[in-house]
Amino acid sequence: MTISVAQLIALLPILITGATAVLVMLSIAIKRQHDVNATITVIGLNAALVSVYFAWQGGPQQVTPLLMIDAHACLYMAIALFATLACATLMHAYIEGYDDNKEEMYLLLTLSVLGALVLISARHLTALFIGLELLSVPVYGLVAYTFRNKKTLEAGIKYMILSAAATAFMLFGMALLYADSGSLLLADIGGDLAKAGMLSPYAYAGIALILAALSFKLSLAPFHLWTPDVYQGAPAPIAAYLATVSKVAVFAVLLRLLIEAPAAHSSVWSMIFAVIAFASMIIGNLLALNQSNIKRLLGYSSVAQLGYLMVVVVAGGQLALEASAVYLMAYVVTTIGAFGVVTLTSSPYKQQDADELYDYRGLFWRHPYLTAVLTVMMLSLAGIPLTAGFIGKFYVAALGVDAGLWWLVGALVVGSAIGLYYYLRVIITLFMPAPGSRRMVAANNWGFRVGGLMVLLMAGLVFLIGIYPEPIIEIAAQTQVAMVAR
Repeated sequence: MTISVAQLIALLPILITGATAVLVMLSIAIKRQHDVNATITVIGLNAALVSVYFAWQGGPQQVTPLLMIDAHACLYMAIALFATLACATLMHAYIEGYDDNKEEMYLLLTLSVLGALVLISARHLTALFIGLELLSVPVYGLVAYTFRNKKTLEAGIKYMILSAAATAFMLFGMALLYADSGSLLLADIGGDLAKAGMLSPYAYAGIALILAALSFKLSLAPFHLWTPDVYQGAPAPIAAYLATVSKVAVFAVLLRLLIEAPAAHSSVWSMIFAVIAFASMIIGNLLALNQSNIKRLLGYSSVAQLGYLMVVVVAGGQLALEASAVYLMAYVVTTIGAFGVVTLTSSPYKQQDADELYDYRGLFWRHPYLTAVLTVMMLSLAGIPLTAGFIGKFYVAALGVDAGLWWLVGALVVGSAIGLYYYLRVIITLFMPAPGSRRMVAANNWGFRVGGLMVLLMAGLVFLIGIYPEPIIEIAAQTQVAMVAR
């Protein structure tokens, strides 16, 4: 099969990311140098991010039956690469004081984001499976990377076992869909399901198993039980990666599945999505109420946040793509900023992250800038006006009202009210005096490090999106128009 120049340009983000992984591996083989490997990773990811623009300008390109590089794929690839760049930067600050091999962390990270790019572009169940596994398998190693910490090792093993079970569900679901339709192409499967009218038991079971596996990756209730434990045990920048890049890639492929196979968005599946969204919003917020560990709190918060996002999937319609893109951009910036503060207060690596709330008691009196950043992120997660989180929630609520999903909008309002309590509890803790508590704080020169600048950038973006959201809305709208036109 001949690949044209236009198709090569469309593949540039994937090709550059793959080349970056190879260069990092060769650099490790020649000589272990932490700064060199980190620099190669950041330069490669920046080049891949820039190349997304050229892939976007080239228009929709089908590259083999497996991949479709279109506006939808380019937007979510850009979000994934931006988030990975931020995580790689925070990773350098976090792992710098680690007294063992550091370099493989960057190799695993680049391999994982390569899988995310393949997953986002997938239009074939084979590409979906390859991308999902390439995304997930390196994360097992990343989660357990600082293995001397028992919680970290436990988190890695737990995530590996449960993720393997989700993969088994997905493979079985793919086999059932293939048995029913005779094809692995999403468009062919969608056309076959549409012709059939009434879905067969094979089709119902296949779609249910695939959606269960994707729900596991998205931390949606009732498939969320792994989330708080893995977030708590994982190194802080890896928890940020799991909470952002992994979810962006899986949600992008879920949207493509629903677009290519609209029969999977029938009334039955819409009701199932609605129940999952409702359960995620309520359960995630209620379980976060009594958490004293900030990483567990952010884990349950992510369950609720993805529950809000699922309202968009239930509502459907032309604005759903736009709303989901805006919400995910706000969510990614906010989540990276929150985990970034945890990363910086945990650096250099000292056996345990500063993840208990009492570690942050009185942080304002020691590091006011870090306190300001974390305060902004908590307000954004709570959906307070003038923050990115408010814009995202406003979009979701407006779409829910427009679709008449009043019970889901009610759950969103109630969940947000519950969330306001535990987000404000974190903020209040930052300003309370801390007699006799542990002083796990960032290095004095954190603001001059790239990691410190990264969290300040995220705080600035949260305010910028909250005050002037037109640019990201315009980008999301262009993507939506392109997908509808196709």
